Amino acid sequence: MFQSFEVKARPEQGPPRLAALREVMAAEGLAGLLVPKADVHQGEYVAPRDDRLAWLTGFTGSAGFAAILADKAGVFVDGRYRVQARQQLADVFTPVDWPEVQLADWLKGELSDGELGIDPWLHTVQQVRALEEALAGSGLTLRRMENLVDRVWDDQPAPPLAPVRTHPDALAGHSSAEKRAALAEGLREKGAKVAVITLPDSLCWLLNIRGSDIPRIPVAHGFALLFDDGSVDLFMAGEKLAGVDLGADVRHRAPGEFAGALTGLEGPVLVDPVSVPLAVLDALEAEVIEGRDPCVLPKACKTPEELAGMRAAHERDAVAMCEFLAWLDETAPGDLTEIDVVKALEGFRRDTGALMDISFETISGSGPNGAIVHYRVSEESNRKLAEGELLLVDSGGQYLDGTTDITRTMAVGDAPEEAREAFTRVLQGMIAMSRARWPKGLAGRDLDALARMPLWMAGQDYGHGTGHGVGAYLCVHEGPARLARTGMEELLAGMILSNEPGFYKEGAFGIRIENLMAVREAAPLPQGTVREMLEWETLTFVPIDRRLILAERLTAAERDWLNAYHATCRHMLRPSLGNRAAIWLDVATAEI
Repeated sequence: MFQSFEVKARPEQGPPRLAALREVMAAEGLAGLLVPKADVHQGEYVAPRDDRLAWLTGFTGSAGFAAILADKAGVFVDGRYRVQARQQLADVFTPVDWPEVQLADWLKGELSDGELGIDPWLHTVQQVRALEEALAGSGLTLRRMENLVDRVWDDQPAPPLAPVRTHPDALAGHSSAEKRAALAEGLREKGAKVAVITLPDSLCWLLNIRGSDIPRIPVAHGFALLFDDGSVDLFMAGEKLAGVDLGADVRHRAPGEFAGALTGLEGPVLVDPVSVPLAVLDALEAEVIEGRDPCVLPKACKTPEELAGMRAAHERDAVAMCEFLAWLDETAPGDLTEIDVVKALEGFRRDTGALMDISFETISGSGPNGAIVHYRVSEESNRKLAEGELLLVDSGGQYLDGTTDITRTMAVGDAPEEAREAFTRVLQGMIAMSRARWPKGLAGRDLDALARMPLWMAGQDYGHGTGHGVGAYLCVHEGPARLARTGMEELLAGMILSNEPGFYKEGAFGIRIENLMAVREAAPLPQGTVREMLEWETLTFVPIDRRLILAERLTAAERDWLNAYHATCRHMLRPSLGNRAAIWLDVATAEI
């Protein structure tokens, strides 16, 4: 099993750890200390060694931060994690609704003056600037210092040293040399001599390598300096690179040399204030040009080869999902538990013979657990599936040719009418997004409302974005584009995003339906006045539970889309399914 079910943090561990940290803070004369989820590389995901927020607080969500004061400890979480935070945090911690409550405002309400400690490797340039600006005139200042959590974390795991492997050029679409040459030309156009790269997925994309330093995400930790001649200084532990030939233009250096190399650079140096740690800017003595990490946008706009690989990975994954759903319908509820569901699904994915890993910890939430947006089942939280409840399963696979992410919500027996009504609204929003066409130049914020409108009309909503970017055998959450109110990035052909509206009734059920989609050029319409438009290509083809749909609520266009989608599922997948799953598929994709 890739997934494990042990309890990773317990609320009772928090108070003594918090007390130890406060002793160190008092000795340093600090009024407060900021503890982010981030590591020195500033990727979304962190290795066990770097999961300081979870170790200190017991909160295991993938996003959040804490502000530790002498008499209060605020843990800031967004709408995805509020139920989870209340369950995982001991009473000594105070959950804070973020971004509704901003850190600076909270701090100014709790403190009149004093210094707040920060580890400059764990906060980006942009984050620190914004916080300092918001605190200006308050009497509160930031002090750069060594990491105090590490000082009290006695059994902190060792840094990850998983081996690096090369990623085939045929799947990437371009060799590393071709990518480096193209980005070097961009540096020269900006007048930069070198760019600093800290994001793990940017590093791996640029060099056509993959690793295993982060659970579920095939990236390797390291830093890179990309020069305007296309060469790279790679700062990475040598043990990871045994047997890997990156060519003469990629010079290997020890990680400990990175800070000194920054000091010795001759500029101008391109630095991304959104992703580069503050410590990098502090170390630079050369002229700095601020701009985006040059890898981010070309990585997001997939090559034809990457798109072909993603299609193949999704078809393979859909076969596994259909085998799983057929098994589930035949077996549930019985004595099945949430853990049984996770084990079975991973088994069907392993049966493909191509699974490298799961793309994140499978969410298997039955009944009230489904309302916890990023629920992770453990041996303690595990519950049996029950008649008349919903089961939400959000999962994905990492394959050499692509990354998948799919959510399906299933009825276990007869679902209550309230749940079917909400499911139908979520489906209508998901269909509206899938059918969208839009003029070039729009961003995710311009489309997000399409998926929410059916819920809004019923006075309902969901507390997460509608969609996130997805990498090609890389991070299952990838920037810079998002389908969300905060999605400011222009949508471009080749980007892959999720489409996952939902609805969650705390203590009762959760609903989410998720497909992945690729942005593509749209064919012109005969009477159209907008010359250049974009549309979605659906990548995920797995049936949606018809038992939860109130068919009479669907419009003719919505019904046509769903019937056409199910017909594609049937024609694409049936030849690859076993007899049981093929029979199940025929029923699951029948017209409504």
